[in-house]
Amino acid sequence: MIRIGLIQAHNDVDGSRPVEEHKKVAIEKHERLIREAKQKGAQVVCLQEIFYGPYFCTEQTTKWYGATEYIPDGPTTKLMQKLAKELGIVLVVPIYEIEAPGFYYNTAAVIDADGRYLGKYRKHHIPQVQAGPAGCGFWEKYYFRPGNLGFPVFDTAFAKVGVYICYDRHFPEGARILGLNGAEIVFNPSATVAGLSEYLWKLEQPAHAVANGYYVGAINRVGFEPPWNMGEFYGQSYLVDPRGQFVAIGSRDKDEVVVGDMDRDLIRQVRDTWQFYRDRRPEAYEEMVTL
Repeated sequence: MIRIGLIQAHNDVDGSRPVEEHKKVAIEKHERLIREAKQKGAQVVCLQEIFYGPYFCTEQTTKWYGATEYIPDGPTTKLMQKLAKELGIVLVVPIYEIEAPGFYYNTAAVIDADGRYLGKYRKHHIPQVQAGPAGCGFWEKYYFRPGNLGFPVFDTAFAKVGVYICYDRHFPEGARILGLNGAEIVFNPSATVAGLSEYLWKLEQPAHAVANGYYVGAINRVGFEPPWNMGEFYGQSYLVDPRGQFVAIGSRDKDEVVVGDMDRDLIRQVRDTWQFYRDRRPEAYEEMVTL
């Protein structure tokens, strides 16, 4: 049994404020919440998408390029490495990554319980969608290049961990590859608002869990973010098991550490019952990637 912690939180700083103010306030808050997760027994903890600021993709301005950091050599990754080692927990930390000037990615760093940086996942699917009030949207192509590191699975001290980020969850192909690569749990840190896709929130990812025989930890931020107020980030972070059953679900509107237990034996039981990996026909799927 592995205890999983999912951290959902409100952004406490108006989006018009300087980038560094956002980062300072959010990192201090999340350090407190990570410590709370440890107190609740969590062994693997995931934060929300680009946790150290607002969901700035609702506007298009070069200001937010200043939020980028190198991974693993940036200050946030280094801080989280120290915290993971101190607490003896695995951390999945979503960061706005710079690889080189003009090369920016929506990324999550994975840090083992001894503080070692294990690697990173870069978001593959990048939306460009009108949403909310006039001018607001998920303008992510302005900020992020598509991920180019594949679908790695990280063999941590407690579990084999995969990451899929927000909009990725609408694409079953990567979710299957993570399972084929050995994932026991896949985390999906997100920033998603009420409206168009809310009905999918508790539908798609339990389906991924069932189809692939692993746990999914889905994380969403909470509240409204001025000055844009694009919509309500509706929280409801959850852990779902390979049978599609919800193990733990968070509230809609408050900062919260959602904790649930992952039973690794259940993964084996489900996969032995539903032999989806045995019965796959990859030689028949070529058309899917050529259309």
